[in-house]
Amino acid sequence: QVQLVESGGGLVQAGGSLRLSCAASGDIFTITSMGWYRHAPGKPRDWVASITSSGTTNYADSVKGRFAISRDNTKNTLYLQMNNLKPEDTAVYYCNAYKKALDFWGQGTQVTVSS
Repeated sequence: QVQLVESGGGLVQAGGSLRLSCAASGDIFTITSMGWYRHAPGKPRDWVASITSSGTTNYADSVKGRFAISRDNTKNTLYLQMNNLKPEDTAVYYCNAYKKALDFWGQGTQVTVSS
């Protein structure tokens, strides 16, 4: 089992920045990849970004050039640096870990971007 706890969400004005963190614990040594998803009201949960165990990163087109995913293996923590935030980035952001064909999720953290 893998436990994930997100933090760092909040209210920010358009054009501002936030950094989300996701602390991982439990059986984390065989995690294949980790990522961020978001869920806005009335919309399906969308993939935002991911990073593999080898460090390869991928981004949704909507956030490419504005968001950066990274991980600190010494702290077992995943990050999402979000710059130039837009109102359409408003959502609950979830941390995800993929391990042995299973998905693990955090509880989510709210990000609200005001115009």
